[in-house]
This record gives sequence, C-alpha cells and structure tokens, in this order.
Amino acid sequence: MSRFFNELLHRREAGIFLMIVLIAIVVGFIEPRFISVETLRITALAIPLILIAAMGQMMVLVARHVDLSIGSILAFSSIVAGMIFRDMPELPVIVGVLVAIALGAALGLFNGVLVVLFRLPSIIVTLGTLSLFRGFVFLVSGARQVDPQFIPRSLIQMSQTSPIFGIPWLVIIAFVVAFVTYLFLDHTRLGRQIYALGSNPVAAPLRGINVVRVTLLVFSLSGALAGLAGVMYASRFGYVNPGITGVGFEFTVIAAVVVGGVSINGGVGTVLGTVLGVLLLGMVSVALPILGVSAFWQDVFNGAVIVLALLIDRTVRERSIRAMAEARSTA
Repeated sequence: MSRFFNELLHRREAGIFLMIVLIAIVVGFIEPRFISVETLRITALAIPLILIAAMGQMMVLVARHVDLSIGSILAFSSIVAGMIFRDMPELPVIVGVLVAIALGAALGLFNGVLVVLFRLPSIIVTLGTLSLFRGFVFLVSGARQVDPQFIPRSLIQMSQTSPIFGIPWLVIIAFVVAFVTYLFLDHTRLGRQIYALGSNPVAAPLRGINVVRVTLLVFSLSGALAGLAGVMYASRFGYVNPGITGVGFEFTVIAAVVVGGVSINGGVGTVLGTVLGVLLLGMVSVALPILGVSAFWQDVFNGAVIVLALLIDRTVRERSIRAMAEARSTA
C-alpha cells in the first residue's frame, strides 16, 4: 500500500491536483464566497470548451506537433453553425452541430495535409492557417454577428441544465469527450501508435506505423473537436461575434495541456493530466475576478504557465537522457 501511494505522489497528476486544492483553500480563505455552489457552477461552465478542444490538442502534441489554428477553427465552425440556425431555423439543431464538427475536421485535415505534403513544421503551418481561417470567418459572415434571437433555445439550454442532477449538458458532453479520448488513446492500437510516433518519429515507420495516416488523423480530430467546441460556444454565450469568438483560445488550450503534463517534445501525456490542467486554469480564471484582479492577468498567467511547463519539460527530459546514459555506461 505504501508503494502505491509513493508512486501516486510521484505522478505529475498528483502535483496538479494538490495545486488545485491549495488554490481553492488559499482563495477561499481570502474570499470566502469563492467556496460556494454558485462559484462551482461558474467554474464548471468555464472549462467545457477548453476541455473539448484540449483533447484534440493533446493528441496533436503527443504526436509531436502543435495546432495553433484551433481558435480560428472554433470561430469558423461556430459562425457557420450560427448562420445555419439564423437562415434555416426549420432545420434540427443536430444539423448545425454536425456541420460544425465536419467543417472543423475538414480544416484540421487541411492542416495535416500541408504538414505531410510539404514536410513543414506544424507550428509554421498552423500559424499561417490561424490567420487564413480567421479570414474565412469574416468573409463568410460579412463581419456580421449572429445575434442571440437566432440561436435555438434548445441549444442554449444545453449550457443551463440537464435531467442528470441538473448538470448542464455542456459539462457532461465535455467529460464524455475526455472519457472517449482516454479509451481511444489507451485501449486502441491506433491510439498507441500516436504515442509511438511522438516518442520516436524516425523509428515509427520501421515499427509498421503509417506516419501520414496518424498525422492526418490527429489534425482531423483536433479540428473536429474544435468544431464541436465552436457550436458549444454558441450554446454557452448565446451569440457568435466574428471579431472576438475564439481569439486567443489556442493559447489557453495549449497552456492547459502543457500544465497537465503533455510534453511539447511528444510521446508523453495523459487524459487525466489534461483534465486536471484544464480544471486548474478554469479555477484560476474564476478566482482572479473574485479577488478583484484584472482579467488581463489571466493572459499573463497563461503565458507564464506555458513557459514554466516548457522549462519543467526540458529539465525532466534532460534528467531522463542523463539517467539512460548512466545506465548504459554501468551496464
């Protein structure tokens, strides 16, 4: 039993969980109204969009890539779904949802094709498509907002309640996506190939892994989940504005993923760690306004988290390399 707890405490997820508890205690001590049912509900609604997109970003990072375009994909999928709701109100809501997911998957696949076809770094490709897809948002919408009266009431209610203890459907959907991602990565051959590709891209083809297929898959999944997050954005906020929807979203997602223990160098990361990373950032985003801190500090915090996570990742990686070298020299 003691060995079990010792191993548990050495997992990065345990450190993130303890940080969440510590923040809750400290903020609750400074401002008691932080520890309330209403705050819990606000926090719960702050994380679903990030969590859904983080599952896709996690798979991309594990495969040793990065997708900076997810904020623009979210915006494009959201605005197109919103326009469908506005211009064809007779269509079922599920049509708009499926269109948003399909559009996201198509844009993600486009990213993957550029990375594979031209053998370009994904950070460069997606930095370009971030602007390209954002341009699509303005072209398609004519820079016009989809106003609240055009968003179906049934879609908005998904962010308010459900028959399951009154927990909003938005929260339930996000955690279902996380659970399905866990099953895919940990219990399927293709999921394990994503880790193998990220761990050693050079050796991956020698182990029978179709690098092109896996690369296209992770970018498509990332885009599809960003598309789902896009239509959930319309549910959460009740409108879609092409000028602000999804702006800076990619950095929040990347911050949550890397603080959750996913390595920028690929091959390392867990769904549980990512969920905890999202929860940590969601809690901080709620705590800052309660403490009277400007919302601009949220961006500072997210940036600091990314830098700190990169430094930790580099330190852990260097120690691992030294340990392997020492083991070989003594063998």
